[in-house]
Amino acid sequence: MISSNEDSAQSPQEKTPQMPDFLHENPHIYDEESNAPTLGMTELVKEMLSKIGEDPDREGLLRTPLRVDKSMAYLTGGYRMELDKIVNNAVFTEDCNEMVVVKDIEFYSMCEHHMLPFFGTAHVAYIPDGKVIGLSKVPRIVEMYSRRLQVQERLTQQIADCVNEVLKPKGVAVVTEARHLCMMMRGVEKQGSSTIASAMLGAFKKNSETRNEFLSFVRTRTV
Repeated sequence: MISSNEDSAQSPQEKTPQMPDFLHENPHIYDEESNAPTLGMTELVKEMLSKIGEDPDREGLLRTPLRVDKSMAYLTGGYRMELDKIVNNAVFTEDCNEMVVVKDIEFYSMCEHHMLPFFGTAHVAYIPDGKVIGLSKVPRIVEMYSRRLQVQERLTQQIADCVNEVLKPKGVAVVTEARHLCMMMRGVEKQGSSTIASAMLGAFKKNSETRNEFLSFVRTRTV
């Protein structure tokens, strides 16, 4: 079974980010005016603006500290997500032992070395051993680990380990493809560069035919 994330259309309500309960339970990190969670770091952002030579009190920057605060709360929301709530009991007993692939899952993360974005797609596969997971839960798992300070190699491995923990399948495979702004807009400034990382567990690691079948699915364009 192959599923492209582009095919799993969701309603606007389903696409609305679900913020962790703790953000709503702590008023000091919740901006009531904009109805959005914050991290309580507006003063730090103001100080940063001053350090780079800007005037945080000029008109264009007056609300920037709050905007950055809310943005960081969203971009690092993965730290505050819980796996049990994400999976939400959507693991089902099925007599299925053929490969399941969910591909072209968009993700956005932040490099932990420079706190600049890296972004791309993830392709996730598993071979069931009597259990399958709701397809939408796979992109949610990707989201949980990508919305953190990351390196692509660890992100890829964490996704694989998580699917393996939840399903105990015969094998798990994850490939991520990403472009890193820390390489594109600073440092070596190579705009055409991209990075591929993989993690193979169980049957995918032991059996080259199984691994190659997965990689052929990744390369195949789906509609």
